[in-house]
Amino acid sequence: MIGRSLVFGGWFSGNGKGGSSGANFITVTVICILLLAADFWVVKNITGRLLVGLRWWNKVEGDKTSWIFESAPDRQVNKFDSSVFWTVLYVTPAIWFGLMIIGILKVNLGWLIVVFTALSLSTANVYGYYKCSSDQKAKFQQMVQQ
Repeated sequence: MIGRSLVFGGWFSGNGKGGSSGANFITVTVICILLLAADFWVVKNITGRLLVGLRWWNKVEGDKTSWIFESAPDRQVNKFDSSVFWTVLYVTPAIWFGLMIIGILKVNLGWLIVVFTALSLSTANVYGYYKCSSDQKAKFQQMVQQ
């Protein structure tokens, strides 16, 4: 099954007879991308705010774009929740990178659409939360110096 798909897509794609496998590939790809988008949104807008008190977004006004990074003031963060959040946040792009290498080595270019989408979304979350965290550390150091 891994030969026909990157990892588990072969479970859902057709048996290769007729034209159904192409339609199933498209269906699986669209479902995966929708689930990746939902995961990105939940991690960005809910999980980070609730578990570590951080939030980020991009604000576009005409031709001007700005990144906004926020940290909740005086938020007590649970150490276990924080460590789980940061571990999963950093491990996810590494896993997708490994799947990208597997897809390239197996010359399975069709599934790389999903992998590149997942890698870009998870990397965007890592970048956003890293900036939030460094922004939070800078604000904390400034507060301590005052």
